[in-house]
Amino acid sequence: MFAEIEFGAQSMTVLRWMAATALASGLMGIAPGAGAQQGAPPPAVLVQTAELKALSAQAEFIGRAAAVDKVELRARVKGFLGPRLFNDGDQVKEAQLLFTIERGPYQAAVDQKTAQRDSAKAALANADVQLQRAAELLRTKTGTQQTYDQRLSEQLQAKAQVEQAEAELRDAEINLSYTEIHAPMVGRIGQASVSPGNIVGPDSGVLTTVVKDQPMRVLFPVTQRELLEARRSGGAGGDQLVVQVRLADGSLYKEKGKLDFIDVTADPKTDSQLARAVFANTDHMLTDGQTLRIVLEEAKPEMALVVSEAAIAIDQSGPYLFVVNDKNSVEQRRVKTGTARDGILAITEGLKAGDKVIIQGQQRVRPGMTVTPTAAPTLQSQ
Repeated sequence: MFAEIEFGAQSMTVLRWMAATALASGLMGIAPGAGAQQGAPPPAVLVQTAELKALSAQAEFIGRAAAVDKVELRARVKGFLGPRLFNDGDQVKEAQLLFTIERGPYQAAVDQKTAQRDSAKAALANADVQLQRAAELLRTKTGTQQTYDQRLSEQLQAKAQVEQAEAELRDAEINLSYTEIHAPMVGRIGQASVSPGNIVGPDSGVLTTVVKDQPMRVLFPVTQRELLEARRSGGAGGDQLVVQVRLADGSLYKEKGKLDFIDVTADPKTDSQLARAVFANTDHMLTDGQTLRIVLEEAKPEMALVVSEAAIAIDQSGPYLFVVNDKNSVEQRRVKTGTARDGILAITEGLKAGDKVIIQGQQRVRPGMTVTPTAAPTLQSQ
């Protein structure tokens, strides 16, 4: 029993010694790490100086190209369609012959109506002679008034027959002219929908389309709010705006347009008004019906305090950014933003020119923390 107690006391002594040794070892192991952490350098961040730069207010809208003139060509008389006298997509001239429809039946109708007109003229000439004779007999009192009246009526009827024949001849000549389909204007011609040799007529639909695409119009809706802001700032006129088109690949069309019309009524469904810009379209880049993005920009830029868009973060309270002061300490600034374009953002409140704004490494910093800043290229040099 005594031996067991003595063994237990020795065991307790050994355990205490082992625990003390482990604690000392642990403290020795922790001490270097803690010292290393306290001696770590401040986090590195990339900063860029906020600066004043000429910046134009800009807005984008979705629009659609619309040709100045667009004409659908249709057959106005029935007959076999003749050879096609153009290639799809050609640039055509005004009055250029494009299609023919068989002329034979319509030329025959013209000839027939010509003969009927000539016959009516001959009858009128005879009626004139008979009327003159009846008038002479009546003057010499060898004829009767009744005979004169009869000859006058016949002469008037013959004159009416001539007029009717001439009208029918004109109608036949018009139908004959419809056998030739000409370009109504200068423009580009589309794909022909009917092949030569088919019978066409007024019910055949569109044969092809001619589009005048120089200049080209682009129509786009503008909300009432945007229109009011533009009018209050004096920028609703075409001379105060630079109008550009952003193509499907994101590039800007090389030609600049002009805003020339804002519709006089608003769409009650969308509460917007239709605006129109015009482009010369000298290279035929813009096509009728094409969907485009319209970029409106103020012609006279104003100086604005700008930073890189990479500097801005947003939380529930709104946009903010981090600034490094003269002591390399981080400050959080709440800001109000303005125009954004080409990767830069105008700051209207909360920042001043010359402030060093963190544009890279924001996730590693907190307000009040000391950092090691590295200067990025200025916005003017980019």
